[in-house]
Amino acid sequence: MLKRILILAGALLMAAGVSLAHAGDAAPTLTRLENGLGVLVQPDKRFPLVSLRLYVHAGSAYETPGRSGISHLLEHMVFKGTARRAPGQVAEDIESAGGYLNAATSFDYTVYIIDLPAERLDLGLDVLRDMISGAALDPEELEREKQVVLSELERGEDSPGSRRFQALQPLLWPGTPYERPIIGLRETVSSFTRQDILDYIAEFYQPQSMLAVVVGDVDPARAVDMVRAHFGDLKNTAPTAPRGPLPAPRFDAPRVAVQAGPWNKVYLSVAFPAPALGTAQGPGLDLLAQVLGGDRSSRLYRKYQYELGLVDSISAYAMNLEGTGLFSISAELDRDKLPAFWAGLTADLAALPTATFTDRELDRARLNLEDDLYSSKETLGGLASKLGYFQFFENGPQAEDNYLYALRHAGADELRALAAGVLTREALAATVLLPEGETNAPEALEKDLLAGVDAAFGPGAAAAPKAEAVGGQRGGMDTVDLGGGRTLVLLPDTTLPYTSVTLAAPGGDALLFPDEQGLAELAAQALTRGTADLSATEYRDFLADRAASIGARASRDMFTVSARFPSRFAADVLPLLGRTITAPAFGADEVARAVTEQQAAIRSREDQPTGLAFRHLFPMLFADTGYGQFHEGTVDGIAGLGPAQVREFWARQRRQPWTMAVCGDFDREAVVALARELAAGPPAEPFAFPRPTWGPGHTQALTLPDRNQSHIVVAFPVPGLRSDDSVGLDVLRQALAGQGGLLFRELRDRQGLGYTVTALLWQAPETGFLAFYIGTSPDKTAQALEGFRQAVTGLRETPLAEAEVARAASLIAGDYHRDNQSLSARSAEAAGLLARGFPADHDRENVARAAQVTPADLHALARNWLVWDRAYVLTVEP
Repeated sequence: MLKRILILAGALLMAAGVSLAHAGDAAPTLTRLENGLGVLVQPDKRFPLVSLRLYVHAGSAYETPGRSGISHLLEHMVFKGTARRAPGQVAEDIESAGGYLNAATSFDYTVYIIDLPAERLDLGLDVLRDMISGAALDPEELEREKQVVLSELERGEDSPGSRRFQALQPLLWPGTPYERPIIGLRETVSSFTRQDILDYIAEFYQPQSMLAVVVGDVDPARAVDMVRAHFGDLKNTAPTAPRGPLPAPRFDAPRVAVQAGPWNKVYLSVAFPAPALGTAQGPGLDLLAQVLGGDRSSRLYRKYQYELGLVDSISAYAMNLEGTGLFSISAELDRDKLPAFWAGLTADLAALPTATFTDRELDRARLNLEDDLYSSKETLGGLASKLGYFQFFENGPQAEDNYLYALRHAGADELRALAAGVLTREALAATVLLPEGETNAPEALEKDLLAGVDAAFGPGAAAAPKAEAVGGQRGGMDTVDLGGGRTLVLLPDTTLPYTSVTLAAPGGDALLFPDEQGLAELAAQALTRGTADLSATEYRDFLADRAASIGARASRDMFTVSARFPSRFAADVLPLLGRTITAPAFGADEVARAVTEQQAAIRSREDQPTGLAFRHLFPMLFADTGYGQFHEGTVDGIAGLGPAQVREFWARQRRQPWTMAVCGDFDREAVVALARELAAGPPAEPFAFPRPTWGPGHTQALTLPDRNQSHIVVAFPVPGLRSDDSVGLDVLRQALAGQGGLLFRELRDRQGLGYTVTALLWQAPETGFLAFYIGTSPDKTAQALEGFRQAVTGLRETPLAEAEVARAASLIAGDYHRDNQSLSARSAEAAGLLARGFPADHDRENVARAAQVTPADLHALARNWLVWDRAYVLTVEP
């Protein structure tokens, strides 16, 4: 769930002594308007952007059973027209200014989100006010949107993760609003009228229940005045108060629910009710979750995934809500491994009240929790969400200090006490999604699992000072030619005490032979599993002890190795990054584990309709080269791969030219030394990006039985990134995509064909495709395909309006600035562009080029490339 956002959205970096209570240019200021609406402003001039959040105490926990899902439906309807804006114009106005618009409904709140250029703050506030107080709620639009929400509901039922959590809710929180899904139920969503929603707005959408958050390049006093001008006349019509903690649930016995479904794997969650927000146990439960299942250095990962190989994935988290909370462990595994895993997990849970927790693992868990939280400062949106959460739910940024103080002082004794008091036999609830066709009925398995709980626990077991904000500055770009096709790019930015490194090289699947499908991805997964001097376990512990990460990623024509770490650990992490590249272990046991995990990932993707569709799309589109391979390979194919093949591939990959980009607060001399050491390796070989042949078959129909929806992808061949048409194609894609885009407006808003309708553009240097996607009801597949065909016909016959093209160009500019706020994004951008043969400012220059694209340009592109008879159509049907 949303633990990091809801519960721990910001904190101190303890070892550095940095307070995030104010993380911008000055401390945040809270102003309470005369009508009770809170206005929290944080100036931050790092980027020419402003991030807005409007929190409303109106979520599913405030709904009666008959109103289940009304909060979420209202969140949808505010985009469907207001008293001043036609349907779709809310999104169109923001996107035309280069902004981003969204909303989210949770148990305890609804939040409206706008990120846009700082000079358009007034527009953002105007749209927010219009959305929350001027929604038109047109009856015809309401009926269409109810169908969209029902489509979204069905989409969730097709997802094992969503199904698993929704099955868990009534076991944990019976008789409370938290037992019902946030999205609502079919019967309630279908029943809502315009008056029902108006009544709900009148009861809950009052200024005294709202908080406006403004973060970015703004003057605080002026920002408050602007909020007052837009929201100051709102009136309170009834008393409201946030929901307090509910009475703690009492259970006499554990509960287990097993559901059989169309899955390849077992999806399991074990959870316990936990205290609500504001209680002292929260930090300790977070620490316990991190120790048990927070990352790859955690106990459960190390035992059940790494050492025993019983699960494909395992994690733990704690979540505190206004009325209640939970502590949960989730796993994905094969059916035949469930008995052994269940016996081991329940025994471990039962033993926690007497378990030993070492200082090292507790220190590591604290450091990584704090590091995860501190990262919220990298983007204005993350900072706005962090500040908004602490103000809205914890009455101010001082809650950060309180949380960190408690986290620092949570020790082994507290974790044992929490396990004894919270993780009890009687409180245990579990949901298991089981593949269909098992010999044991769900009821029989429920009895077996409950017997396992009793065997582990025993039947009837008894319950038991702030520092100143960090300064710093961003510098320019410095390039060092290392010779032999290798380049170092330095991007200094001392506003955060972090360093991000990305080394990018052409290669990946492009270096593979047809019988090696999946090998590049396997090498990427195996690369960071130990070095010549560190075992895989020692490697993970070394990084976790420093809140650092090193990862590798293979794509269809690139291979990247990246690292991110607090700058004070550079002397430790940079040498390890070097050894990871020059002396990876590629041990037989670790490669075998990577094969097993990759096979599990393939099966998991094929359990998801969209995962299945996009996994098969590239082999359909391309007849040769690595672009036409299954990137992860096939389950049987990668079973034959081992250390010898991985080492041979890595030797090929290391002979490619590369670019290493370093962004953040770093020691230039140390970084240059590492780069020169790596450049002294094998000399670079010439590399040419492939130009594949298009596939001969233009239609493919896949089947996933017993799902609710059909999924359609229509792909049109287009030229690659080196083409003069590339920028225009991106503008065309943006004109089609998004809430204000042509496809969304026509197929979702007007025809109500599906929850998700979009367009996407994929381009390599020498090839690419523009694709339309929709998830819809099986009986509407033909209508959706016809809708796509009509959209293509319209684009070929009539140029888009200038306003549509301007909106698309503005969105491209806005997306560029939003997506490149983090250190990791900036190092990845520079390394990736230079490795592909483009200048480092290529994407930024394309933003300027996009602004020059005309309707006539897009009309010509549509006529050249959107040819229905040349399209590829892939469907996934129930």
